[in-house]
Amino acid sequence: MPMPWTYRHATREWRAFLEDVKLKTDLASDNHAYTAVDGVLQTFRRRLTAQQGLDFATVLPSVLRAIFVHDWDVTTPPRPFAARSLLMAEVKALRPNHNLTPDNAIEATAWAVWRCTNHRDLERVLARLPEPARDFWRVDAGSRSELQQRIV
Repeated sequence: MPMPWTYRHATREWRAFLEDVKLKTDLASDNHAYTAVDGVLQTFRRRLTAQQGLDFATVLPSVLRAIFVHDWDVTTPPRPFAARSLLMAEVKALRPNHNLTPDNAIEATAWAVWRCTNHRDLERVLARLPEPARDFWRVDAGSRSELQQRIV
């Protein structure tokens, strides 16, 4: 079997994803964008079982997948989903002394995730998750083409 595309082009996929996040958040620094993304991913995964999280991670590009599972204590019971404002406060609580995450970080990360994943695979995984989990990744795009996978 040949090496999976996402492993061979991990840096290229990651750079494109990070540029999308920076575009939507107006963050200039890779470090600030990374902190925002890490906060979003941790906030989401805290609401999933280990199996749900691993299923979700399988459709992510390799670097994003690694960030999603990094330091995850899978023995902690999932938290319930909450109002978007509370989820956003949780995102911003990560590394608070270095966190410049804007209020649209969840939406910006979701937009970038859609642009870096195979839509059929992402939709299949999200369909098996509870509705609040699906809502977490819902994006109001101007057009379907705006969400086309950027790196194929």
